[in-house]
Amino acid sequence: MKIIDIRTRCVAIPLNAQLRHNTGVHPGYFLRTILEVVTDEGITGLGEVGGGDQRAALQKLKPRIVGMDPFHLEMIKLKVLRSIYYMSNARLYAAIEMACLDIQGKALGRPLSDLLGGSVRQEIPMIAYLFWRYNRPGGGDDEKAEDLAALCTELHETLGVKAMKLKAGVKDPGEEARVLELCRKELGDDFGLRIDPNGVWSVQTAVRIGQRLEALNIEYFEDPAWGLQGNAAVKKQIRIPIATNMYPARFEDLAPAIRMDAVDIVLTDIHYWEGPRGVKDLVAVCNTFNLGIAMHSGAEFGIELAAMLHTASTIPTMNFAGDAHYHYLTDDIIQGGLMPYRNGCIKVPEGPGLGVALDEEKMKFYEKYYEEKGDYYARFHQDPRRPDWFPTVGGL
Repeated sequence: MKIIDIRTRCVAIPLNAQLRHNTGVHPGYFLRTILEVVTDEGITGLGEVGGGDQRAALQKLKPRIVGMDPFHLEMIKLKVLRSIYYMSNARLYAAIEMACLDIQGKALGRPLSDLLGGSVRQEIPMIAYLFWRYNRPGGGDDEKAEDLAALCTELHETLGVKAMKLKAGVKDPGEEARVLELCRKELGDDFGLRIDPNGVWSVQTAVRIGQRLEALNIEYFEDPAWGLQGNAAVKKQIRIPIATNMYPARFEDLAPAIRMDAVDIVLTDIHYWEGPRGVKDLVAVCNTFNLGIAMHSGAEFGIELAAMLHTASTIPTMNFAGDAHYHYLTDDIIQGGLMPYRNGCIKVPEGPGLGVALDEEKMKFYEKYYEEKGDYYARFHQDPRRPDWFPTVGGL
């Protein structure tokens, strides 16, 4: 079997609100680049990557993988990810690996999870991911902690989720801490609480808020301050586990993070960590050093979510509910539409490979939608309410 072509398309899907974060605003839609890897045996594998329009970047890699066997992932990784440093992009390679594993599973008639060692669970618990919103359903913006506590309760009741994470670094840190305090009061001691300012807070602010939150027995404090040094400094002064999807977010930084005692829990991400197989490599290191494992979300659509679910299902030590922006999407590009939540979980897709297929009518529709809306990564995540605003790391 040989790869004979790759096809790339960019699509955008509306959200039910504009989602604020510490570097701007998702302007009412998410966008993804969809990859199709075509083989000479008529099997096509699907991949997906975020970060704006990646079509040209992926096409630049096409000469490196056409003619390759999709089972020879070590060689493909060497040619795509290791050979020329200024073309090296773990996120692009991960989309290719995802598609090749989809091909392998389809060729063998086995789910992707079987290629990673086999599932130890058939469904993955997910969280209520909380964002401060503009233009929320029903109108208005989220202004105070009570608004997000109400959203958390709503998601608990409608999706069955049993944990939450607040995307912080948007409002006053004290007001954001109050969101968790209200959720604890409303949803009880067994409901999981997390907070993630994405490294924007100063060490002093992160320590102050962390010490305030200690009484809530939260699951973890994610990227409280900037960089390995920032996380390590906060970790020394609070009694809450420190998690990260930023520092480290690549293998080169994993050993320094462990030596510095900068992290307790690493959030896996298929793209940062070089595909599903790279996530398994990461887990092996984390298990060796008794680091916790959780699952990160990158605003994915159904293709990448399927890959995440398959990968997570094969990790016995992943005992945290997974991140997902998925409940903000109004639709999906896969056949059958949005994957359903049941009792706070999403089922691992069945069938060979990823277990999902593209809905071509929706692909065409959301390709047109992308062309109308454009690539907001190219113009920065602008805040429509504050046109002159820009993020400041350590400013709080």
